[in-house]
Formats: sequence, structure tokens, C-alpha cells
Amino acid sequence: MSNDRSPDDLRTVWQCQPSETISIPVEELRRASHKLTRRVFWRNTREYLAACVVVVGYGSFFFEFQTWLLRLGSALTVAGVLWIVFQLHKRGSAAPMAKEMDAQNCLDFHRAELVRQRDLHATVWKWYLLPFVPGMSLFLLGQLQTTLSRPGASARQGAIELGFAAVAGFCAVVFAVVGKLNRGKARKLQERIDALDALKGPSL
Repeated sequence: MSNDRSPDDLRTVWQCQPSETISIPVEELRRASHKLTRRVFWRNTREYLAACVVVVGYGSFFFEFQTWLLRLGSALTVAGVLWIVFQLHKRGSAAPMAKEMDAQNCLDFHRAELVRQRDLHATVWKWYLLPFVPGMSLFLLGQLQTTLSRPGASARQGAIELGFAAVAGFCAVVFAVVGKLNRGKARKLQERIDALDALKGPSL
């Protein structure tokens, strides 16, 4: 973490200025915007790298496995990941603040970028988690089918099905945790947006 001031610091700077000389701290806004852009860049880079691993892995599964459930599950997983990458690039990229912007435009620009990231996190179930469900579900069913078709598996069918149910339950818990964490991030971003809104005075 850097030592750049947070939007709460911006709020303090604003409130501590004499009322007759109030002005938006443009350099503070620029630093906050740069910090947000850098953080989003590295987050997206990690997601893109993870997506490459998933695409390569499930792409190889498509050719490795012969059952239609496993192959279809692999194909849908790859399609889901590509959709996620597209949505992340389209909705989650952060643009740098132009140097020629005045104080009001700097504040409006930074606020708009925070709103964009807030909405991204708030809708994570729609664009990030749900696209995984079809492919992962079919792939898991395909694995269950393959396991049950092996010699001697019928004698352990109950235990095998219980094991796969546990895996499915674990995936559901992971999804729930990811959704909750992103809702928390959305709330924090909303707090920053509220802090910026508090900077707006009657002179604006």
C-alpha cells in the first residue's frame, strides 16, 4: 500500500480549509485517481492471467476426455471465462485522469471511476460467478458419471455421490464468499463516493 491519501483524507483537507478560500485539492484528487488506476490495473492483470490458466486447462480437457458431458462442460467453462474477461475489460478497466482537467472535472472524473468499480463489484454474481455455473456443473456431472462407470464403483455409489455432493457444496461456499467479499468492496467504494460528494460545496 502507498502513502497516498484516501478520499477520507481529501474530506479532511477540504473541511479544514477556511470557508472563504475553499477549493478542491486537485493534486490530492489526481493522486487518488492514480492509485485507483494502478490498483485496478494489477487486479485485472491477475484475473487475465488466471483466465489464461483456466482456458488452457479446460481447453486440454476438451481434447483429453471422450464423454460428452466432460467435453461440453470444458467448452462451456472456457466460454464462461472468455465472457468474464470481456466483461472485466469492458466494465472494469480504469482510465487515467487527463492532466488538463480543472478541479470540478477532476472530482467528477474520479467519482465516475469509483462508481464504475462499485457497480462492477456489486454485480459480481451476474457477470463473474454465474458464467462459471453451467460449465462447472456439467463437468462435475461428467466426472461423477465417469467415476460410477468404473468397475466396482456400484458398491461404493453412495460414498462417491456423497463425495461429489461435498465438492459441489464447497464450490457453492466459495461462490458465496466471493460474492460477499465483493459486496463489501462495493460498500467501501460507496463510502469513498460519499466522501467525494461531501467535498462539493455551494461554490461548485
